[in-house]
Amino acid sequence: QLQASGGGLVQAGGSLRLSCAATGTIYSGDTMGWFRQAPGKEREFVAEVTWRNYKRTIADSVKGRFTISRDAAKNTVYLQMNNLRSEDTAVYFCAHKPTGSGDFGLWGQGTQVTVSS
Repeated sequence: QLQASGGGLVQAGGSLRLSCAATGTIYSGDTMGWFRQAPGKEREFVAEVTWRNYKRTIADSVKGRFTISRDAAKNTVYLQMNNLRSEDTAVYFCAHKPTGSGDFGLWGQGTQVTVSS
């Protein structure tokens, strides 16, 4: 189970940090990711991190402003979002991809991020 938190209302240019706590075991080859879905739009990839190797991938749309990190001891993945823009407004979801799988199969409930201009 994944529990996302940290969303809220922020002014453009502000920052938020999202957290996603996982219950159960995250294996070394697993990947944790963040996605978002704005109203009327498709869900889009934001960032992912491999659990053991700590390889991080960031979408071009947020590169330089968002950072993904993880705390293995807490089974938690974070998304630090800086210099937020109105177009970042969306529901943000964390997700888990098992080792060797091509798909994120476990999803959290989502947390709303609203950026006011």
